Amino acid sequence: MSMSPQKYLRYLMLPSLFGTARTKEILQVNPTILPQREEAKEVKIFVYEYDAQSVHEYGAESVSDCLHCKEGKYISWINIDGLRKHDVETICSDYGIHPLVIEDILSINQRPKFDEVEGILFCLLNMLYFNEQKKSVETEQISIVLGPKYVLSFQEDSERDVFNPIRNRLKINNAKIRQRGADYLCYSLLDMIVDNYFIVMEKVSEQIEIVEEEVIRNANTRSLARINQLRKELIVLKRNFAPVRDLLNNIIRSESDLLEESTTKYFKDVYDHIIQAYDLSENYRDIISSMQDLYLNNVNLRMNEVMKVMAIVTCLLAPATVIGGIFGMNFEVIPYLHNRWGFFLAVGAMLLIPLWMLRVFRKKGWF
Repeated sequence: MSMSPQKYLRYLMLPSLFGTARTKEILQVNPTILPQREEAKEVKIFVYEYDAQSVHEYGAESVSDCLHCKEGKYISWINIDGLRKHDVETICSDYGIHPLVIEDILSINQRPKFDEVEGILFCLLNMLYFNEQKKSVETEQISIVLGPKYVLSFQEDSERDVFNPIRNRLKINNAKIRQRGADYLCYSLLDMIVDNYFIVMEKVSEQIEIVEEEVIRNANTRSLARINQLRKELIVLKRNFAPVRDLLNNIIRSESDLLEESTTKYFKDVYDHIIQAYDLSENYRDIISSMQDLYLNNVNLRMNEVMKVMAIVTCLLAPATVIGGIFGMNFEVIPYLHNRWGFFLAVGAMLLIPLWMLRVFRKKGWF
């Protein structure tokens, strides 16, 4: 059977519309396979050393230039954008970080987690971004190591993060972050990541509203594809929110000496935020399910309308079919066979009977 060029093009577009590649991207998680992380082409290292009176900010050429921060009198934040195995192993070895933590830092598609290993606290989670062009949620893995007077953060992408407000706060005299310890800096990083989740969710919410209006006005195959895509983006959100909730809960319950008791309430605030984000993602998922039901109902309603019109047309043509069949029989004696008005009477009956049927249908409210 031949296929028109338009239909063939639409057929070729179906896999991209329904996002099979996106499905594989979301589900490609196998902890038994060793990660094959590509070495970063560019690595940016920024060091912030601060106390209540002063702050020193500078960029380091290599990780060797910031190894002295461990023993300094200032609280240090070393942020490494772009991961190279040698750099990560060098700085982690100097700071006495366990090899299992190094393996987690270099991992790919790791589940968000919290660990207490040999005197340090380790947090691994994802920063989320919304790609306006692809209309999808992108993730960037970040690892945070909290030590006695330092915080190490490892990011995959050297071009973007969500920490600029923290950098600006560090430059402000008498800022709260300058008055507190390294645990408060760790809280600030986690808080900024979680707050950015809400920005991403607002973008997803806007897409849900757009698709919902499209489904109501003109549901088609592309609408169903967009619904399917949004469901996958919500899967990405849920896969991040639930583990981060557990991560923060473990921090709150931790009895580590690195966490001051006065800082615990701040982590509880972040925990409340991630609970709210998780609940919102569940609400969005319910909306998507309702939207799919609405799409199916609209399709069924449209099909019922088509079938209704076809049934009415069939009924209206039935009298003409019957009359034509009767007068088309091959008998010698047929009424009005030789009558000069016979043809006009038959055609008149074929027209009048459907008109009478239309009036009856309308009176009964069938259309």
